[in-house]
Amino acid sequence: MTTAIQPRIQTGHVGVNVTDLARAQAFYESVFGFETIKKSTENGREYAFLAEGETLVLTLWRQSEGRFSKSSPGLHHLSFLVPDIDAVRAIESKARAAGAAFAYEGVVPHVEGAQSGGIFFEDPDGVRLEVFTTTGAGEQAAPTEGAPTCGFF
Repeated sequence: MTTAIQPRIQTGHVGVNVTDLARAQAFYESVFGFETIKKSTENGREYAFLAEGETLVLTLWRQSEGRFSKSSPGLHHLSFLVPDIDAVRAIESKARAAGAAFAYEGVVPHVEGAQSGGIFFEDPDGVRLEVFTTTGAGEQAAPTEGAPTCGFF
């Protein structure tokens, strides 16, 4: 009997419902540097595909009203890994310039003393976002006792 090898599974792109496609597209392009590779403004079929290089990362769909609900089942937050603490701080600066609401001030470690950590903020519709790196955050204090920080915003 031959056993099939389980293929490696990884996350593909993430789709996010937005209330204002142009606003969300501008936010993700300015904060993360994503490039729009396909877009539709057809009434009832508004969307934008955002990529980093050749890789589709995020799809924005204009098919919602109101704000992101933190109390409903579903998405908790989107997390983006960057190479180093300087990249975290660069995105923090862009997110602040875009008017993002932050959960905590500055870079925070995932747990007290951990080298991994990042920033936690919201997109224009209230979707929670995390930008983190695996090293360089250990000098900061964790904002919640018994983190993981990303679970408590």
